Amino acid sequence: MGLKLNETYFTLDGYVQLHKYRYLYFVIMFAVYILILCCNLTIVFLIVFKKSLHEPMYIFIAALLMNSVMFSTVVYPKLFIDFLSERQVMSYEACLFQSFMFYSLGGSEFLLLSAMAYDRYVSICKPLQYPTIMRNTTISIFLVLAWILPSSQVAVMTVLFANDAICSFKVKGIFCNNAILELLCVRKIAHIIHEIVILFIVALFPFFFILFTYTRILIISFQRNRAFRTKAAQTCLPHLLVLVTFSCSGTYDVLISNIDSDFSKTEYLVMTLQMLIYTPLFNPIIYGLKIKKISNYIKKIVLQNYN
Repeated sequence: MGLKLNETYFTLDGYVQLHKYRYLYFVIMFAVYILILCCNLTIVFLIVFKKSLHEPMYIFIAALLMNSVMFSTVVYPKLFIDFLSERQVMSYEACLFQSFMFYSLGGSEFLLLSAMAYDRYVSICKPLQYPTIMRNTTISIFLVLAWILPSSQVAVMTVLFANDAICSFKVKGIFCNNAILELLCVRKIAHIIHEIVILFIVALFPFFFILFTYTRILIISFQRNRAFRTKAAQTCLPHLLVLVTFSCSGTYDVLISNIDSDFSKTEYLVMTLQMLIYTPLFNPIIYGLKIKKISNYIKKIVLQNYN
């Protein structure tokens, strides 16, 4: 990998025996990336081209899956380059950009899940008002906010980081995430406060809002008949499974850079790879299997190709 003069580079120090297993790493992660693209984009194309799926819930699912594709694309191509390179380095500017995109899209994931929770709440708890509330304008506003709000917040943090002094150039990881905070000479109080504000706005507040809406749905469901409870469970369970999976990944990413741990480099690598694989691959599988309309279309496509 050619390096430019007068440019700052970080060394990505999270790999384990890369010289020995580089081709194995490459083949496995490349296969995973292709699988992520195929699974997510298949459902996105179904939602785009099938008019019966042009409903708020499916539009939010498509947005969430496209977010997963972008989330993976921010990280995976650089991994492929590193697997096949003698030196695992990343320019200062590229590292900041990757970190910015990683956390912007992570925040968007939480906000999109919040929009989906609100959609389910209105659909189940206020069915008569649903067409009035969940109009195209409302959907558009939710989608714009889901991508603009996190990116604007994370952009401020990225600018603050860019103006700070760096005392280390070795990133404890395989891509630029929270680990780059350990490179700073001093972590200023103002930065820590801003990090907490971002965490509250794009993660904690949406998370508790989602819990509140599904709790309300659960309470109302138990007041209705069994058929109503079954229908509510079928539509809400996939969203809750996706929320739990992504929340676990987000919690790991936040905690790993803020606590001192005795994890070995191998354990760090395994946990990081799990974070990069599980959510982007888990989401389309859950929605493809658990959302009846989507699963029916997928079955039809498979049967048509098989016949």
